Amino acid sequence: MDKHEKQYLLDSFNVGDAWRLFKIMAEFVEGFESLSDINPCVSIFGSARTKPGDDAYEKTVLIARKLAEAGYNILTGGGPGIMEAGNKGAREGGGRSVGLNIRLPMEQKPNPFADMHLEFKYFFVRKVMFIKYAQAYVGMPGGFGTLDEIFEAITLIQTNRIKPFPVILFDTSYWGGLMEWIKNELLAHGMIKAEDLDLFTLTDDPDMVVKIIKKTVIV
Repeated sequence: MDKHEKQYLLDSFNVGDAWRLFKIMAEFVEGFESLSDINPCVSIFGSARTKPGDDAYEKTVLIARKLAEAGYNILTGGGPGIMEAGNKGAREGGGRSVGLNIRLPMEQKPNPFADMHLEFKYFFVRKVMFIKYAQAYVGMPGGFGTLDEIFEAITLIQTNRIKPFPVILFDTSYWGGLMEWIKNELLAHGMIKAEDLDLFTLTDDPDMVVKIIKKTVIV
């Protein structure tokens, strides 16, 4: 390969990066314009694999409905499982029901209960939308994606990058082991401070979720 061929490949790579940047900017612009009037809003996270009839699914519907009835809009990842349950509860409670769907190799279809659907290619752009437009997070039982969203919010609050807001983990039987690990490992080894444990709350009571959010987020 001579120097001209190398320069051609380098120029092609740079052009590709530039176009990618425009695509990223376009996703930010669409998200900002579409969600500018969504407040007050609560994001609900959880597994896409949870089925209707499962306890976590039905509890999510209940929590979302109670929050919507209290005047909050609901923001989810837009797909099936817990996301679908959150959008369903929002619609039943008369709140705005928004889904931020992500394009994946294994296609994640938007659920039918979101009144507004936005689709994202880039996970990090989608996460900015959750952080920017939600005044509270509710983490239902979920996998790596749920952990990612919850811990990013906790980290941003801990480091004073965003204003503190309620981060609630629902279902102590599911999250309790993680809580014990955080205490026994992170806290015990000095990786976090004792007050960092106050950055999130565990509960099994749907009414407590609403109470915590209403105490902090004014409608």
